[in-house]
Amino acid sequence: MTSKFIRPNVAAMAGYVPGEQPQDRRYIKLNTNENPYPPSPRVIEAVRAAAGDDLRLYPDPMANAVRDRAAQRYDLARDNILVGNGSDELLSLILRACIGPQDRVVYPCPTYSLYDTLVDIQEGEIVRVPYPSDFQLPSGLVEARGRVTILCHPNSPSGMPVPIEKIETLARSLEGLVVVDEAYVDFSAQSALPLLRKLDNVLVLRTFSKSFSLAGMRIGLAFGAPPLIAELLKVKDSYNVSRTSIAAAAAALDDYSWMTENVARICRTRGRLIKELRARAFSVLDSQTNFVLARRPGVSLEPLYRQLKERGVLVRYFATPELFDALRISVGTDAEIDALLAAL
Repeated sequence: MTSKFIRPNVAAMAGYVPGEQPQDRRYIKLNTNENPYPPSPRVIEAVRAAAGDDLRLYPDPMANAVRDRAAQRYDLARDNILVGNGSDELLSLILRACIGPQDRVVYPCPTYSLYDTLVDIQEGEIVRVPYPSDFQLPSGLVEARGRVTILCHPNSPSGMPVPIEKIETLARSLEGLVVVDEAYVDFSAQSALPLLRKLDNVLVLRTFSKSFSLAGMRIGLAFGAPPLIAELLKVKDSYNVSRTSIAAAAAALDDYSWMTENVARICRTRGRLIKELRARAFSVLDSQTNFVLARRPGVSLEPLYRQLKERGVLVRYFATPELFDALRISVGTDAEIDALLAAL
């Protein structure tokens, strides 16, 4: 059996299962939190220009064109920033650098389930601290004493933010590293980036997949103290980001207002979606992301998920004890949301 060549902990893993990615366009995709609007025209121009003769050359291993623009945009230094192949790779690099067998990784749950997979690969110990029903930051995170503690802010799948003052209090109470996963923060009101000026045990992650409409390019940013970023550089692949992705991310930061205008449109549609779902007897939290979590407490929503799929609308269903009664619905265009509501 080929499994004899595989590390036992890997062979025992189930592995992360991403949302469905159908290969045809007959579905309205509201299941993977992609941006329904296209990236900036300047991004398209930059990618076309990058897809020329220079593709035969390796990309800049440090992606400095992106680091410099991000440093200017977020009022930091180049040495505060690491560019990754999406924030998923950055999560992997952090755990690769920090976690060995039996090292403890703590996070509130339910949250982004990729964390489980990445900790299992490192043979770390997972400590899940349950969220209360309102998805406010739970107690017990300090007492768990993680070598790494991860906060998804705002959280997926709830869409709820973590107050920045609570993140600061937590980080000051821990000797370990606090990773703030801000994949959806552009749809929210507050970022943890200012904490980097006060604390050296905080890393903040961003992605271009959601607000910048670049899920297909795979670009992420890690922000932290320069000594911490320097250590993470030791475990990254030499050329982890492609020439076209670097060009796309740099152009996206240059046309920042394009992103913020799309975010504003999504937030307006999000408000309407929440109102309409509540009118249809769903319990919906006040999301600060580009998705909402719609529940009917105690009632399995798997049949509804399947019926929506039959009608050409994909949403995300999690077949877990914590979320069997919930659907996570990405905020699409107004026309896509109209189609969802009609199907409901």
